[in-house]
Amino acid sequence: MPDRAPQPVDRQLPTDEARDLISLVRDIARQEIAPKAAEEEDAGRFPRELFTLLSRSGLLGLPYDSEYGGGDQPYEVYLQVLEELAAARLTVGLGVSVHTLASYALAAYGSKEQQVEHLPAMLGGGMLGAYCLSEPHSGSDAAALRTKAVRDGDEWVISGTKAWITHGGIADFYTVMARTGGEGPRGITAFLVPGDAQGVGAAAPEKKMGMKGSPTAQVHFDDVRVPDDRRIGEEGQGFAIALSALDSGRLGIAACAIGVAQAALDEALAYAAERRQFGKPIADFQGLRFMLADMATQIEAGRALYLTAARLRDAGRPFARQAAMAKLHCTDTAMRVTTDAVQILGGYGYTADFAVERYMREAKVLQIVEGTNQIQRMVIARHLVGPEGR
Repeated sequence: MPDRAPQPVDRQLPTDEARDLISLVRDIARQEIAPKAAEEEDAGRFPRELFTLLSRSGLLGLPYDSEYGGGDQPYEVYLQVLEELAAARLTVGLGVSVHTLASYALAAYGSKEQQVEHLPAMLGGGMLGAYCLSEPHSGSDAAALRTKAVRDGDEWVISGTKAWITHGGIADFYTVMARTGGEGPRGITAFLVPGDAQGVGAAAPEKKMGMKGSPTAQVHFDDVRVPDDRRIGEEGQGFAIALSALDSGRLGIAACAIGVAQAALDEALAYAAERRQFGKPIADFQGLRFMLADMATQIEAGRALYLTAARLRDAGRPFARQAAMAKLHCTDTAMRVTTDAVQILGGYGYTADFAVERYMREAKVLQIVEGTNQIQRMVIARHLVGPEGR
């Protein structure tokens, strides 16, 4: 490998435990995730065995309380783990982020009894979760959801369809937002629904541009009965829970985006050092050097932005504006950097023989999931100048 080969990211970590954790994650990524990533993505294969390994390694509950099987890690550390996983394979990094999002409602709003009963299996027992907010007709307008939960004695009967669900059809549990009251956000309640509950079913996975190994599907709830002790929080509190979860989830998407961008930059650096034209490495040409410099600068800026938001969260301070900024900037950066990486590799970059083609396709979805980047701009503007139509 040339002397100018990319080196691992030099991370500023708060503890020796965190440094050991990153070292473990890098070993797993190098040995277990990256070698099969291209082949399995091309085949559309979901690596469930990797998530079992991650669960056994304590990596599926990092930001949650160790009392319930979590890792007691601050978000500052958890997000850097996500970045490392996403750099190896986005299906894995995003899958961990979605599982963490799906576990959030119970971990943050569940009763002590609910947490004791369910969280250990969710965080360290090999289970995989999915988060169910969006519906076929209500994506960005999430408060317009129509899935209903009707009370019947000590049970709730849930009916409706959720759309664009990561892990749809394979999840062991679904965190579901359903309408229990009138129209609008105050009529929504959160529920923890077992994946094998009678009446839960999924459509065939969507045929996507990228992330073919990660199943995204509609999930149908046909008169699914769940006991009241699987209601999370108070009746009518579900939309507030959903938005709170998304603030943290957007940081996960930001970290995944920087992971993909970093992987693309590393590929471009290695190629530029090896590829020779006109008698010298193409890395010696100023135009290309400037491209690499811009790519690296955008990545460092994105990493700093998501870590700033994470540290606010860890300190118990408001971070919603910074989370929206991080999601916006980091995912736009991933799209720019992966596009430039394809350009640097030229014709080779447009072929499936090189990973940058896959990174470019994967980066696009990150500008869409967990609130499109247009929605992020709306969120940021509301924090700056107040709500529209005042």
